[in-house]
Amino acid sequence: MTLQDFGRTGLCVSRLGFGAMHINDERTSEEDAGRLLNEVLDLGVNLIDTARGYGLSEERIGCHIAHRRQDFVLSTKVGYGVEGVPDWTYDCIVQGVERALRLMRTEVLDIVHLHSCPLQTLEQGEVVRALQDCKAAGKLRVAAYSGDNAELDFAIASGAFDALQTSISICDQANLPVRLPEAERLGLGVIAKRPLAGAIWRFAARPGEYAEGQYWDRWQAMGLASQLGDSDVGELALRFVAYLPGVSSSIVGTGKLENFKRNLAAVEKGPLPPEQQQLLRQAFLHQERGWKGLI
Repeated sequence: MTLQDFGRTGLCVSRLGFGAMHINDERTSEEDAGRLLNEVLDLGVNLIDTARGYGLSEERIGCHIAHRRQDFVLSTKVGYGVEGVPDWTYDCIVQGVERALRLMRTEVLDIVHLHSCPLQTLEQGEVVRALQDCKAAGKLRVAAYSGDNAELDFAIASGAFDALQTSISICDQANLPVRLPEAERLGLGVIAKRPLAGAIWRFAARPGEYAEGQYWDRWQAMGLASQLGDSDVGELALRFVAYLPGVSSSIVGTGKLENFKRNLAAVEKGPLPPEQQQLLRQAFLHQERGWKGLI
């Protein structure tokens, strides 16, 4: 893949990135996890995104591709789950960063997000200061925030972050009118998460998971199924998000290389024709009922 600037951070990222959540437990063997990670890099994808909350993911990244550290931009998320330290405290951020450095066997993390940090905690400033101190100490290159809605508004306005990760999809367009253009104006790198919206168009009945259920409701309300006919909706969805102005990269997670190759091939087809892009945009705007971003 061709690489593009990650805002004004100095990093360059592939338009499609790999979300490493699906290599998070024993259902994926060590051998399979290692093969998948290396094959993703072999495809020319250079953004690997993980989190403290993704189980074995950070450890497996360190085990299987630390020797290829120069080949990828490493993104993770912190704020919770550090043994013996309260969540969302100064020490939790610092020790979370240090833990990620050890597990992923690297001297520096490229991008570190506060992972869905509550607004009140952001406003208190302690965790933001901790992330900035880690950056000043050379432990990370880009201080970032991952989340949506009022918290995302705070992150953009604060000037404390170099990058964002947020939900953007056919069924989740709340960021498009204001937040995405403002992030672009400020030179922030933007990673779009959940660009496939759980592929809810594949389901005949409403999924039980919270976000997927909400996306399914929106998909039904938007009425796109009849308008798109036999189109490959997954391909349209990925191309819709990947080429939005201000989006640096979209991340998709999978445990199967063939699925990732299919997603990569879709993105490599380029932007949607303007009339298709407008159709997907207008379907959301026409039915929008105060729909917020879904974490």
